Parts: sequence; C-alpha cells; structure tokens
Amino acid sequence: MMKNKHLMPNYHTIARNIFLKLCYFSFVIALFSCKTDSATKTSQQDEPKKTAASQKQETDSIQKIVFFGDSLTAGYGLDDTSSAFPAIIQQKIDSLELPYTVVNSGVSGETTSGGKNRIDWVLQEKPSIFVLELGANDGLRGVPLKETTKNLQAIIDAVQQKYPSTKIVLAGMQIPPNMGQEYTAEFKAIFPTLAKKNDVYLIPFLLENVGGIAALNQSDGIHPTAKGHQLLAENVWKVLQGIL
Repeated sequence: MMKNKHLMPNYHTIARNIFLKLCYFSFVIALFSCKTDSATKTSQQDEPKKTAASQKQETDSIQKIVFFGDSLTAGYGLDDTSSAFPAIIQQKIDSLELPYTVVNSGVSGETTSGGKNRIDWVLQEKPSIFVLELGANDGLRGVPLKETTKNLQAIIDAVQQKYPSTKIVLAGMQIPPNMGQEYTAEFKAIFPTLAKKNDVYLIPFLLENVGGIAALNQSDGIHPTAKGHQLLAENVWKVLQGIL
C-alpha cells in the first residue's frame, strides 16, 4: 500500500524554515548588540564632558583671598614660605573644607606707593576677600603720614570700584618710636581711621603679641620667625573667620 504523498513530511521545507529562523534570530541579536555598543560609546563620550563641566563648576565656586602686603606677607627670612601666615590661613581653611584659596601677593620691601602702582595687576585675581597689609615700610622710612594715608585710600578705592562686593580687611600696623612720639601715634591712628571711613574690616595690630618680642622674631628684630607667623595667623583669623 502506497503512502499519501501529502502526508509525508517535506524535509527540505522544514530545513529551510529552521535556517530562516536561525538567520532572523542571529540578526536580532546582532542588531541589539550594535545598539548596546553604540549606547555604551555614547555614554563614554559624554562622561568626560560631564566631568569637565563638573570640574569647571567646582573651580568657579572657589573664591580667592588675596593677601596684598610686604615682607610680612611674603614670609621674608623663613626657610619655607609655607610657614608664612597666609599659608597657615590656607591650612585652616582647608581643614574646615571651606571653598577659598589664598593668593599670597606679598613683596618684600613694598611701600604703600609701590602697592598703589601694582594694585591693578593684582586685581586680575578677582578677590572675594582682600587683605591689605601695607604701611610698615612707610613708617620705618619716615614717609609723610598724609602720603601713606593717600596711598592706602587709593588702594581701597581701586578694589571697591572694580569689585564692589569684595570684602576688604585692613591690617593695622604700629612702629617703634624712632620717628618721635607724635609721628608714631599718628601712624598708628591711620588704620582704624581708614577702616571706619571706608567701612572695612580691621585687624587692630597684625603683630600683636609678636612685635618687640625677641624670641618670636628673626635676628633683625623686625621679621617674625615661623612661630611668630603662627601668632600672626591667629590675629588675622580672629577677624577673617567671621566673614568667610
């Protein structure tokens, strides 16, 4: 008895269908893999951009404290300028994780006249806080008090005109009575008078508990030792911490 041809399986057709299904399955897998790989590459390309943008945002959020002064600010005579009081202030700021970076713009031998001449260049730093420490060399050289006052006022004006929101801290100074009692007293009065007139912050005397103490000063009797600078930093910090 012969079998019905229509009931017999068509092996060629079955094989062809299986082959087509396998091809389709392979195509789907390949397509999915391409999309995944493309997405991964896109993600990897975008990641550095996001990181760069994040870094820029963090950089922009950091504010600058510019210390504008003479040899006291510069750390004259110290073995390591990281022992100078501005660097110690930076250490305090870092320990508290505050968003500020210190810029030391101290120049040894600087007078108020020299400071007035270079203030525009220093203001390129765009300070959020400006600590003005000048005048001691004027006093030691006997510069007329009116000239010292005029120069300090010009520096304050330059900062306020360019950056009205910048907070200014004026460091008060005193000198030995070599130039006479009257000159010495009037010199001391310059700083609180200017601070009041301009409504700026005042460090009453930068060298408080350091000036005139041999153990805290170098052999010249003028410039503080590393230990002396630690006390200067404390004098500055008493005022500065309240405005950070």
